Amino acid sequence: MDHIKACIFDLDGVIVDTAVYHYKAWKRLANELGFEFTELDNEQLKGVSRMRSLEIVLQCGGITKTEAEQKLLAAQKNTWYMDMVNQMTPAEILPGAKEFVESCRDAGIKTALGSASKNSMTILNKLNIANLFDVIIDGNKVSKAKPDPEVFLKGAAELGIEPKYCVVFEDAIAGVEAAKAGGMKAIGIGDPVLLHEADMVISGLDKAPRPPKEGAGDWALNKI
Repeated sequence: MDHIKACIFDLDGVIVDTAVYHYKAWKRLANELGFEFTELDNEQLKGVSRMRSLEIVLQCGGITKTEAEQKLLAAQKNTWYMDMVNQMTPAEILPGAKEFVESCRDAGIKTALGSASKNSMTILNKLNIANLFDVIIDGNKVSKAKPDPEVFLKGAAELGIEPKYCVVFEDAIAGVEAAKAGGMKAIGIGDPVLLHEADMVISGLDKAPRPPKEGAGDWALNKI
């Protein structure tokens, strides 16, 4: 029987919810470009890299920009976003997230962060939880966006754990697809209808099945 040896966590929507900050920044950018960007439009950006997100936003407004202009717009959006992120406190960690990651570590299970965000370290430091992850793979270390499994495969490689012994926690469809493409189990955080490809779906890490304290040996993959 195969046992879980590593848990890899997405950041946004799993550990913390900065989605509202992203949305406010993209909406402000769209408004300054002369069009509306709705919360429904924003669903397309979940788990997607910054430049690809910008492409989607511009498509929503029917606007074309040169590559140089796109870089400036993405930088402006990120400035607005970071202004909000820099006000974050540990109180913004999602319910049960810190406790669950700690329970994994107590059970001898390796932990990694696998996020498309280039601001992961800033956020983790604001939340005082960077030390909870053995490995941190973010947008600064990968070139391919989810659903490509690169971010999770790099996490597994740096942990020294085979993908088949890894479980990924994701709130985005693209993230679940990336985990499965990488040969890993996927636990979806959110809507079971949207995340139907996941092996299990829960509302948050406060509802995640806890590993046994005596060690990882009894936490079997076939239970997920």
